[in-house]
Amino acid sequence: MRAIRVASAALLGLGALAATAPAAHASGDDSGFWARVVPSVVEPGGQVRLHANGCEQSVTVASGVFDTVVIPRWRTTARVTVDRDARRGAVYEVSFYCGTFWQSADLRIAGGRPDPGHRPGLPDKGVKAGAGGTFAGFDLKEIGLGAALVAGAIGTAYHLSRRRADESDA
Repeated sequence: MRAIRVASAALLGLGALAATAPAAHASGDDSGFWARVVPSVVEPGGQVRLHANGCEQSVTVASGVFDTVVIPRWRTTARVTVDRDARRGAVYEVSFYCGTFWQSADLRIAGGRPDPGHRPGLPDKGVKAGAGGTFAGFDLKEIGLGAALVAGAIGTAYHLSRRRADESDA
């Protein structure tokens, strides 16, 4: 009989924890936000257009090969000049930030020797799946409420299991 009470308390606690856990959300999946760089290959000192669509606010664009740019919410493109000292043959990541969503695109600098590990038509890298180790998107109120609900569920389950145990002993 005691095993049933312990299992019930554990399942109740796990259910409360699962109900309060935030849903997994990949960057840009259901926001409709997308971004690209045109052209994707440029000479050092050349210009590229940055395109960002589907964002209802200003988009911040950053890269190690040009100064950070803000695309106002009423526009979808901006033109930037690539640094003249950009390393030929290098690939730079261009990151587009729309609030909590972000996209990235590669910008290849023309010239130099091709990367021997690069195979045309195949992706260079894996999926960029989050900010990794940041606290972006965490809401302390929601975390506190979730912790309180879990603690309350465990406490209630313990109290009810102890009360029934005391009733059956008498």
